[in-house]
Amino acid sequence: MDKVLNSYEVMFITDVSKGDEATEATVSKFVSIIENNAEVIDVAKWGKRRLAYLINDMPEGFYTVVTFKAESAFPNELERLMNIDETVMRSLVTKLEYDAAEKKAKLAEVSEPATEDAAAEASSETVAEEAVSDVEE
Repeated sequence: MDKVLNSYEVMFITDVSKGDEATEATVSKFVSIIENNAEVIDVAKWGKRRLAYLINDMPEGFYTVVTFKAESAFPNELERLMNIDETVMRSLVTKLEYDAAEKKAKLAEVSEPATEDAAAEASSETVAEEAVSDVEE
């Protein structure tokens, strides 16, 4: 029987007080855990941001959002691992109601014609500029 893969998104805030190397190590650790157990759709590193309120007496944290597809048991294990790690200040795993891979593919389709139109428009502007320069000469 085929395994059912659901789409999930995890956002976690990492402690930045221990330095950039420790922050990057924590982020890459959890991204690799997700890659080993799920199909990663997107990894968005939002970077260091000011928190709305102090968490563990820290005013800033490094935000990371990972969109992935996995079996239903994996998100619980991921939350458990994030709760154990002291460098993760907060985390939230959300089940998405849509298929994240399909949505990303549709967004890619929508953005591709726009770039083709922009390229065609730029080349037509170049032709128009060349025609104007020929007339002026």
